[in-house]
Amino acid sequence: MSAPSEESERELATEIRSRHLPGVPYAALPEPRPLKEVLGPSVLLLAGAIGSGEFVLWPYISTQTGMALVWLAVIGVLTQYYLNMEITRYTLATGETAVTGFTRLWKHWGWMFILMAVIPWMWPGWATGSATAFTYVFGLSESTVVPITVGVLVLIGLVLTISPVVYRTVEKIQFLLVALIVLFMLYILVALLRGDAWAALGRGLTTDVAKIPDGIETVGIATLLGAIAFAGAGGVMNLAQSNWVRDKGLGMGERLPKIVSPITGEEETEASIGYFFPQDEENLRRWRGWWKVAHREQFTTFFVLGLAAILLFMMLAWTTVGVGGSPEGGFEFIRLEGEALKAEHAPWVGNAFWLTGMIVLLSTNLTVLDMVARITADVVKTNWARESTTWTESRIYVGMVWAMIVFGSVILLVGVDQPLVLIVTSAALNGIVMFVYSVLLIMLNRGMLPRTIGLKGFRLGVMFWAVLFYGGFSIYLVWDTILEPLFT
Repeated sequence: MSAPSEESERELATEIRSRHLPGVPYAALPEPRPLKEVLGPSVLLLAGAIGSGEFVLWPYISTQTGMALVWLAVIGVLTQYYLNMEITRYTLATGETAVTGFTRLWKHWGWMFILMAVIPWMWPGWATGSATAFTYVFGLSESTVVPITVGVLVLIGLVLTISPVVYRTVEKIQFLLVALIVLFMLYILVALLRGDAWAALGRGLTTDVAKIPDGIETVGIATLLGAIAFAGAGGVMNLAQSNWVRDKGLGMGERLPKIVSPITGEEETEASIGYFFPQDEENLRRWRGWWKVAHREQFTTFFVLGLAAILLFMMLAWTTVGVGGSPEGGFEFIRLEGEALKAEHAPWVGNAFWLTGMIVLLSTNLTVLDMVARITADVVKTNWARESTTWTESRIYVGMVWAMIVFGSVILLVGVDQPLVLIVTSAALNGIVMFVYSVLLIMLNRGMLPRTIGLKGFRLGVMFWAVLFYGGFSIYLVWDTILEPLFT
């Protein structure tokens, strides 16, 4: 078939539902670009992932159960890899975010996903953890953690507020932070791990599988569900992949406006209503090109580096702290890891570990504030402020950033300031959210997108697995923490 004409670009796409949102016009899909030009969205996702499951929850679990639960970590990362590609699929095809797609299915998903973004992620566990690691390095008292954390949150808010194009600023910062984290991971690999750590990993992947039930009982279902959700990014952070894909300009996202600073950038007032391409030979060729490069971008960064981070930091915690070596629980095991590295290697090694932890958790909190504000701004502008020239997506974004900073500061000032408690709370809630949107992604990518580019075959089976995986643990969490106590 020939390329679409200008007349066809003004026609509304019949494939994309328009009952709850305006219809999308047909437009040609832009030409795919090489990997080096599109690398970025999964790096931001990785930056958010490393500071939750990879650096904190799974290493903590290894100090409680050894490597008995490592298979659940591997399955969690692999499942999220396929989830992320289904989130990316809709945005590549339309330029709209996945949450906008969900709203096309049912109008109330918009405000519900705002709640799903804000409530699980308003707990400032990552900034608190970063500040705690900072005190370890410089020998500061525990009383300085809260004021340092509030200062970190305000600093992140200022960076996000004054950036001319927010995505580019966040991407540059996260590329630098992830590079520093990867350097320390390489040092772990070549200098800090003993042979018995690798042997323990091997047993975790083979003979210790029989110990999984005992391991689950040891750590508790809330911590385990949180760790599974954060084996990778977790919760609505995965959904933010579509916001970053759009702002990076992948696929049809190239046609949509970007979030900029209301102070230093040039704002656009249009809502992010997308486009859709006719299913002709030329557009389908471009689609295959975009799908291939998006896969490479996601696999090389999120999956490979994310899984490597989980395994390396788990083995390091097992090597330095050991099983049962952190009886006080909480964030204490991070302090013990650094002290063990100082004693066994050199003082600078322990400080380098804590500084890496500070960078890891700072990068995660930057990602958290950015992604919650992005999702909220996209939903509000697309659903309720489409015609407003005052409430641009950029202004809503900045307002939400500072609202999250205020929420987080209040939580800290009332005395809830333990990093691990805050992170487990967020993670467990996000596990339930992942169950919800796994179902919605099937409905969106199989029920709305045409079969030529939609969800089918093996990937459809993986998505059903995700529903069972996250759904089963979520139901067990609700039963274990809420329902069972009511009946006993």
